[in-house]
Amino acid sequence: MSDKARISQWEHFEHKADIGIRGIAPTLAEAFEQAALAMTAVICDPDYIQERQSVELSCQADDIEFLFLDWINELIYLMAVKDLLFKRFQVVINGNFLFATAFGEPASPTKHQPAVEIKGATLTELCVRQTEDGLWLAQCVVDV
Repeated sequence: MSDKARISQWEHFEHKADIGIRGIAPTLAEAFEQAALAMTAVICDPDYIQERQSVELSCQADDIEFLFLDWINELIYLMAVKDLLFKRFQVVINGNFLFATAFGEPASPTKHQPAVEIKGATLTELCVRQTEDGLWLAQCVVDV
């Protein structure tokens, strides 16, 4: 595997009025983490967020794609209910179970300058798979 293939990353992709989030990484758990960071970056610059508190969460689903969808929707729910923004994630995936810790701080309109509010993750463009070069990709479109 080349050095380039070992680098985790996140990115956005175009989708009409909504926006796609994608995580690419050497492991499935890291791809989920990177996609969550991409989701945060839809809202604001993650560099504006400090790791002042953490929230533990878990979810399970019948398959890995729905586990990813549940993961993103659980984070969206926590951001809305607890008024938090997250900068870093630690994910452990064991079969169809996900256990995670999200690190961040309370949202501040002045400090974070949020661009949009994410309403939920959708089935549109939902994909979790290993790529030809051995990296994991996790993506979906989020409704903004």
